[in-house]
Parts: sequence; C-alpha cells; structure tokens
Amino acid sequence: MRKHHKLTWRQLLAGAGLLLLFAFLTLLLSGPRRNEQKFRHAARELFQQEMIHNTLNMHYTVARPGDFGIQDYEALLPGYVPGDKKTALADLRKQADFWAGLSDRGLSSEDAYTRKLLTLSLENSLALQSYAYYDEPLSPASGMQSQLPILLAEYAFRTPRDVEDYLSLLSQTGNYYDSLLVYEQEKAAAGLSMSQISLEKVGQQCRQILTAEELAKGSHFLQTTFQERINELYTRQGIEREAALSAIRRNNELLSSVLLPAYGRLAQGLEQLAAEQKSGETRLSDAKTEELHNAASGSLPRGLASYPQGQDYYRQLLIAETGSYRPPEELYDLLKKQLLSQLNALRELVTEHPACVLPSTQEQCLSAFPYTRPAQMLEDLQKRMARDFPSLAVNGQPLPSVTVKAVSDSLSEYTAPAFYLTPPLDDTSSNTIYVNEKDAPNALELYTTLAHEGYPGHLYQSVYTRRYLASRGADPVRQLLGYGGYQEGWALYVEFIAYDYACALLQEYGESEAIWYIKTEKINRSLLLCLYSLLDLMIHYDGADCGQIASVLDNFGISDPQAAQAIYTYIAEEPVNYPQYYVGYLEILALRQKANDLWGKDYTDLRFHSFFLNMGPSDFASLEEALKDAS
Repeated sequence: MRKHHKLTWRQLLAGAGLLLLFAFLTLLLSGPRRNEQKFRHAARELFQQEMIHNTLNMHYTVARPGDFGIQDYEALLPGYVPGDKKTALADLRKQADFWAGLSDRGLSSEDAYTRKLLTLSLENSLALQSYAYYDEPLSPASGMQSQLPILLAEYAFRTPRDVEDYLSLLSQTGNYYDSLLVYEQEKAAAGLSMSQISLEKVGQQCRQILTAEELAKGSHFLQTTFQERINELYTRQGIEREAALSAIRRNNELLSSVLLPAYGRLAQGLEQLAAEQKSGETRLSDAKTEELHNAASGSLPRGLASYPQGQDYYRQLLIAETGSYRPPEELYDLLKKQLLSQLNALRELVTEHPACVLPSTQEQCLSAFPYTRPAQMLEDLQKRMARDFPSLAVNGQPLPSVTVKAVSDSLSEYTAPAFYLTPPLDDTSSNTIYVNEKDAPNALELYTTLAHEGYPGHLYQSVYTRRYLASRGADPVRQLLGYGGYQEGWALYVEFIAYDYACALLQEYGESEAIWYIKTEKINRSLLLCLYSLLDLMIHYDGADCGQIASVLDNFGISDPQAAQAIYTYIAEEPVNYPQYYVGYLEILALRQKANDLWGKDYTDLRFHSFFLNMGPSDFASLEEALKDAS
C-alpha cells in the first residue's frame, strides 16, 4: 500500500492512552473578546505542552520552536506508563468537556472550526481509549519497531541543539522499547495479544532492522545518514570539526549500547509471548475438539470482532481512521455498490478493447512510457495539474523542493512501497519521498506512486494546507489533528486522476492503443482496494476467518491458498488500513457530487479542490456541513 507515514502522539505513546495536561482558563470570563482569549490561551497551552512533552513529534511539527513560544524544554521520548489509564481518561474527559463547552462567540471562522474539530477529535479519542489494549503499536506492517528508525534517520539537523536532542532521544530508545514490551505483556495477560505468527514476525524484524555486523562495518543507515547530516551542519554552520566527530562517535556508541540491546530484548520478549501462546494452544487442543482449536487458534491473526467489545471498538476506529461517520452497515452497501460498478466498467472495457488485457499491450505501454526518472515524472504531473488545482505559491512563497530517496535495504521488507514525510508547519521548503525499490515499480506504477505521494498528492496537499491555514491565521493547534481518510483518501483520489494524466501523456506520444492498458489498470486498482476494504469489514466486524476470506477471493480469481492467507493476515493485522484509503476516496467523490449539485453551472474542479484543501484536515461530516455553509 502506498502509505503516508506521519508521526502522531497516539503512535508514540504506544496505545497507553496518555494525554498531556494543560492549564485551563477559568470559565467565569464572559463576552466575545474574553471568549476569544480563552480559545487563544487554551489552544496555545495545548499545542506547547504537546510539543514539550514529545520532542520527536515537536521536531517534525515545527522547525523553530521559539517562534511558537517554546524556549526551554528537555528532549523526551514518551513511552507506555503502566497504571496511567484511569488518570489519562480523566484528563481526556476534562479536555473534551472544555472544548465542547467553549462558545464560538468572538471566534474567527477558522478558530470556530478548529474548536469544533478539537471537540469531535477528543470525543473520539476518549471513546477509543475506553477500550484497553486494543491499539497495536507494534503491528508487523506499520509498527514503531520499523517507523522509529525512519523518523530518526530523517531527523533534520538545523542547529547544534538538534544534534543534542537527537542523541538524547536515541539514548532513551531502550526505555521506550522496554515500555512497549510491558504493554504487549499486559495486552497478552488481558487476552488481547497479537497472534503467534504476528509476534514472531515482529520479533524477527527487531533482529534484522539493526545488527551488530552492520554496526561494526559502519554501514547501517542510522550511521550513514547521521554522518551525512552532521557533515552538512558542519559545513553550513561552521561548527568545530572535533564536535562533529564527537557526535558521530556518540551516535555509534548509543546504537551499539542502547538501541541494539533494546531490539534484542524486545525480540526476545515477543518471542516468549509467542511461545506461551503456542503452549496454550497445545493444551487447548488436548482438551477440546479440533474444530474448537482451529477457531481459537492464535497462530493466525484474528479480526477485532473475535475479541470482547471488538465490534464496538472497530466502529469507533472506522470513524477515527476514515473520518466517515457512516456505520459499518452503510459502508457495506456503499462498497458493494462501488464494487459492482467497477466490475461492470471492467467488463465493458474488455468487451470493447479485448487487447487491453494482453501482455503485449502492457509491454507496449511500458516501453512507450516516455519518462523513467522521478524528476521527469514530478515535473509532468505539476504541469498537468495546474489547471484544476490551486497554486502552491501562497503569499508568493516559492515552490518547495522534493528529494526522492530509496528505502534502506534494512527496512525494505517492512515498509510500504512508498511514503512521504510531512514537513514542519514553519518550513515547507524541503520535502522527501521514499520509494521502496524492493517492489521494483514499473514506469506507470512509479508515475502514479509519485502522484500519490507528491503532486497532486501528499506533498502538494500538506504544503498547500500548511501555507493556506498560516495565511488565514489559523491556530497551530489545528495541526495536531490527523484525519487518515482526508489525507489518504485525497492521495488515492489524485492517484486515479494520474492514470488519466498517463493516458493523455501516451496519447501525445501517439501511443493511443497502449492507453487501454492504463484504463484497465486504473479499474483493477480500484476494484482491488474496494474488495480489500470489504474484506476489512468482514474480518473485523463480522468475524470472518481465513477460510471464509479465501472463498471470497477465489470468486475474484485469487485461488492460491498462500496468497489468500497473506491477504487475510495483512488485513487482520492492520484494521481499517484499506478503508482509510478507499472509504476516504469514496467520501471525497460523494462530497464532490454534493458540490456539483449545490453549485450547478458554477462548479469547476478547481473550485471544489480549492474548497477541500482550504478547509484543511477534517472529518467528512464537518466538511459536508462547511460545504453547505459556503454555498
């Protein structure tokens, strides 16, 4: 999956449910002006405290903390703290009540919208945190065992203080991963552990992501990227060479003495949990029938529906990750209708152009594709999107730069085919897209991937939103809110537009026959993501097992048992991942249709895209309401 990885406090706190305390203004103040002061003070306190208590998050959110009133802080990498659940829920309840009770009198439209989103987000977080141990910070595909090294490798050294903070955070990784192991042990004791196969998978990852052999050679990416960043800082700011060499030695020392042993302890602890789970299954099979054993087996992951309160948690997780308030039953209908529509479209296309599915047509398309380098593709995408998307030059700011990097071999097995790291609020000039070369994308795949991650996808959306909201004076606390459906739905929405761009590109080069392959690929991708989103509902809401999922996949031509098990396992381990993309995409289509109905002859894609991006990350119910108010 083309995944956009962003740092969130929920990931870093590893499901602990911790929420930072901040000082509340007295509610005795009254009047529009004082109401605005309440908002400003509380928003500033919330943003600053969130930053101060989570340095990794702060570094990826702001480039210059002092500009946001953050002067003195200690570098902190927060982890799971046992026994804090009750206190955290009480703190969260206070915050939710405060923002819900704050009046919109005297607030600008941007601040009123921020207050509304904060209220909804806190209420949703409160509901999710009520389900202890359902969150999974170490999931095999997107857990912190693989995400944290990437965040450390991309930790920008803008000043010498950044180097100090980085080394301090690295020194805390042992305690951080130890705290996650405690969480996993408590999770297992509560009967909510990952499956045996998932525990073993993560344990193996921990042993492979960082090895003593690589460290001894000095070839690990956490060594090479550190040296690159420190040498650049040395050149740019003129720091003493000895200070740079000392920092390099300290980094190597911490990797060997802190992070490497931490991964070892985490791997050993997870493997122990897997062994205990396997032992428990053996006792179960001795005592009960084989049928019951298979149903209760932890060797394969199970959907959330198989756990107590799992369905209720999944309902809430759908809202949090997709931004859609449609209940699962309605999402079933929506996805089934879309699946049928895409199947009919594919049948019609193949009937009219049977050659579109021939290997020779694919070869013709890929051999005729005029661009092979990412820079060429990104330039072409920017040119084609110019008519229908607002300019990034908000307040005359220049276009941002973008670097396309390959995912390190150490992480290629555990990361998405591509991902983009969002820039700080106050520095959108430099951006990085990672491409996993293990997946060896062909020219068309790379083109649509760069549309998804770059233009007009994540990079464009992130930079535009940050610049636009800043120009409107929106409070930075707004940037603490993340909506997967808004962001990933948009990236998928424009990815499908990029397939149309690719058709136009080949048409310009006289390859009219090859475009039918591209049209087929577009429908196939939509079909697959729609199907996987339906499977997500089946597994996590209805409790479907691997055999039932294999039967469904067989109807769609996926008959290999190993392929079916791999698909089932991934979806079971990553609940709501596919709906985050595809439901988000369908919600954008529905919102676009509503805009078309409301605006009539005044509708244009540029106007709709501008509305969507100007509102910033939001849930879709709030976006629909804002659309009606703006019409």
